[in-house]
Amino acid sequence: MRKIPPRLAVVFFATGILIGCGNSKPGSGQKPGESQPSIETSEDNMKFVLTSSAFKEGESIPGKYTCDGEDISPPLSWTSAPAGTKCFALVVDDPDAPGGTWVHWVVFDIPPGVSSLRENVLPKDELPDGTLQGKNDFRKIGYGGPCPPGGTHRYFFKLYALDEVLPLKAGITKADLVKAMDGHIMAQTQLMGRYSH
Repeated sequence: MRKIPPRLAVVFFATGILIGCGNSKPGSGQKPGESQPSIETSEDNMKFVLTSSAFKEGESIPGKYTCDGEDISPPLSWTSAPAGTKCFALVVDDPDAPGGTWVHWVVFDIPPGVSSLRENVLPKDELPDGTLQGKNDFRKIGYGGPCPPGGTHRYFFKLYALDEVLPLKAGITKADLVKAMDGHIMAQTQLMGRYSH
């Protein structure tokens, strides 16, 4: 067995650190130890953008979309999804919840030709275009708006472009979705809004 020269050993070790830390992005709404799908940084990922006409990145989410208002989902739209995208998935969660990350919305199998979700997506297992919804941490299907017990919380709307339609049924959890998406994410984008009572 050949020995690795000291200089190469250092290079391999440093490379391993970079690869091992590649999925840990600051400000991503991910808590240490929480599972997340793997994704490679790419040009497609840089172009993929998620926005809302209701609020901008880092701004306060209007009360209409929270438990203090109508508690309906905000309008969302996205651009520049990578070529070859077979479907999209969306997860909305709050990493600032007292007991750990709280999931507010799980949506998946959004058709590749779709580039937006209208305001007030109904809490149904399946939407007319075939989009499926999972169960949030309120134990309900569909969207559950921000409802922090105190202070200002951050809400991350994370959209994934996938290279295959997932073999999942409506009513699954975020954990189920994350597991199924692993290895199939072509690009990811996110929008963060804040809210306090």
